[in-house]
Amino acid sequence: MASVRRALISVSDKTGVVEFARELHTRGVEILSTGGTFKLLTEHGIPVIQVSDYTGFPEMMDGRIKTLHPKVHGGILGRRDIKSHMQSMEEHGIQPIDLVVVNLYPFEETIVNPSVTMTKAMAQVDVGGPTMLRAAAKNHKDVWVLVDPGDYTNVLTQIREEGSDTREIRQILAGKVFQHLRDYDGCIADYLSGESNEEAGYPSRLECLAEIVGELRYGENPNQKAAFYSVGKYKEGLAALRQLQGKSLSYNNLLDLDGALLSLAPFAHCSGPV
Repeated sequence: MASVRRALISVSDKTGVVEFARELHTRGVEILSTGGTFKLLTEHGIPVIQVSDYTGFPEMMDGRIKTLHPKVHGGILGRRDIKSHMQSMEEHGIQPIDLVVVNLYPFEETIVNPSVTMTKAMAQVDVGGPTMLRAAAKNHKDVWVLVDPGDYTNVLTQIREEGSDTREIRQILAGKVFQHLRDYDGCIADYLSGESNEEAGYPSRLECLAEIVGELRYGENPNQKAAFYSVGKYKEGLAALRQLQGKSLSYNNLLDLDGALLSLAPFAHCSGPV
């Protein structure tokens, strides 16, 4: 993969973005940005090009239209190994964008407030962000895509080591993006479904997503592979426990542990001896 020459950074979560952008700049990377991210990076002395200046098209409709432009998406989606793609880009003045760093409007954090109005909730439905992420993840063969600030350090390490094979990590990051988009869209769908079914008091559709906690020694029988998953963003119950010693647990060990906790549950709030 060619070195990173141009990056587009537009983030809601600003954690670590200044340090990340500063190193990109020191490595000669041209940075495009928007809104609050542009302002933050500029305030920290990092040279940044406003996306509207790059596209020659102004932001409008309270910022709803800013990155939805062929010069942005052509730069992300253009295949570097297809001659006709590169010819089209050159013909229309589209520069390749090699790195996309985007995270989305805080929809889930907004709807936590039970008094939030539908108008305010819908204002936090991101359109441009998911479009850029999806485009970059689709073209991860040529484009780095980052949705999680926790990946900044690892990606900078990879960028420093020019010439190394980064196909696997770029594929992992792309998969992470699609997982993030699935969760984001699912949250919006659940909210709208719940609002439309408010009279019933429960949503018309309920989906549970589980995240892997760890691999188990074996399943119900020694010849079976197994893994332990936790539902929801936060680890609770068995998933919150930390093993101090001994060999890794099996499925049956977890069943025994669950049974033991259930047997103690009735006495959890006793104030005296039982």
